[in-house]
Amino acid sequence: MCPSKRIRSTNPDLVSLIRLLKKRSKENNAAIWRDVAGSLSKPKRSRVKVNVSKISRHSKENESVVVPGKVLGAGIIDHPVMVAALDFSQQARSKIVEAKGKCLSIAELVEENPDGANLRIIG
Repeated sequence: MCPSKRIRSTNPDLVSLIRLLKKRSKENNAAIWRDVAGSLSKPKRSRVKVNVSKISRHSKENESVVVPGKVLGAGIIDHPVMVAALDFSQQARSKIVEAKGKCLSIAELVEENPDGANLRIIG
């Protein structure tokens, strides 16, 4: 992605999140945040929607996962996972918490793990 590419979103929270991700990517030499920023820069209809069942299949116990889009509640999750996403459905949030997992915003995860170590992008 070209660094001078204009962000077209009109949502001020999303624009500030994308700028934060790009800044942390440069500061910490963490390409994962640049990739997440690129995914969030896409039009809303092109953003990923991931079901809880997909997170359960593609993650291990106590792993950290980033979803650059929305997490939906279809399926079952049977192990604790820390999930950071742009948005969660109410059912997805309750299923993750019931499995002893944790739901975070992407900005919270960036502050908690600025170098992006041991993260998996699903979506």
